[in-house]
Amino acid sequence: RTRDLVDRKEPPMLHILHGADLHLDAPFTGLSAEQARQRRAELRELPRRLAELARERGADLVLLSGDLFDGSDPYAETAQALARALGQTGCPVFIAPGNHDPYGPRSPYALLSWPENVHIFRTAAMEAVPMPKLGCTVWGAAFTGVSREDSPLAGFAAPRDGDVHIGVLHADVEGKGRYAPLPETDIAASGLTYLALGHIHAGSGLQKAGETAWAYPGCPEGRGFDELGEKGCLWVTVDDTTVEAEFLPLARRRYRLVEADVSQAVSPEDALRSALPADARDDILRVVLTGESDVEGLDLAPLKALAETKCWSAQVLDRTAVRRDLWSRAEEDTLTGLFLRQMRLRLESAADEDERGRLEEAVRFGLAALEHREEPMA
Repeated sequence: RTRDLVDRKEPPMLHILHGADLHLDAPFTGLSAEQARQRRAELRELPRRLAELARERGADLVLLSGDLFDGSDPYAETAQALARALGQTGCPVFIAPGNHDPYGPRSPYALLSWPENVHIFRTAAMEAVPMPKLGCTVWGAAFTGVSREDSPLAGFAAPRDGDVHIGVLHADVEGKGRYAPLPETDIAASGLTYLALGHIHAGSGLQKAGETAWAYPGCPEGRGFDELGEKGCLWVTVDDTTVEAEFLPLARRRYRLVEADVSQAVSPEDALRSALPADARDDILRVVLTGESDVEGLDLAPLKALAETKCWSAQVLDRTAVRRDLWSRAEEDTLTGLFLRQMRLRLESAADEDERGRLEEAVRFGLAALEHREEPMA
């Protein structure tokens, strides 16, 4: 009995750093030329920071799920910096090339000399890499062109051999397009314990399809206002069939939206000062000015300069409307006039300022509807 307990193979506990969609050498077209150059330099620091995380946390595996480069022909120093950093993770690294950086004979994945601990999946078919010391097998596949219309897990099932089976892919779960559409039924049938995915830039959190856990870490740095807020990677712990994931923020700069209502402010500058977040020093803001102003067409240049004293870069957009007399059409013999007269009577009998404010807001929305205008910003 004692011998049986000693000889029994315990299931391994694995610690995995999962990242994707670095998009190294992205153009950052929404920024000035100097800011875009700085952002590309900051992106090149991501592989080093990922390697430091892997070492500090004692990762057993690093899984990188594609689109590490923004295109298949990155700057030579960018590819070299990536290879150099991945060689310093202290553990095996697996890369599944994506649609932006597909594997091919002229890709950096084929041309560059990669460290011994880095394995790059090179075919569209699932490939197995046994890791006997870790008690696991890592499976993956590559984009070999800029599109792929079949599911990379179609017909795939990992063997039931006592190993923990881990997958790494660039794919689009439940997608219908050209980027490896991946039905959840294929994930559920795969027999994988964890599937590390890339392609979707918003982190998914840990999901489950059948007995298989899967996740998108999202991109580690936003590149525009369609990629807002914190970005990073995942720290995944696999203990037999139990999978847990922790989000690790990595973004050097966040893209953020800010709304500044000028209606009740002394000036647009005061509205802007009140709206700017205190923790935006390193961030890229889009400030939308809303509400009603006494002038048509605000001077945005000084407002942009003011915003950039509180953040790294800012766009300022004017969505204000010129302040108008709400009751100017009240005496018309029209539906609009009737509406305004009825609302004015209700306003005169309002119980308090809160009710008056709600009624005035209702008048603004009602006028917008009657005059077929865009609704005022709430």
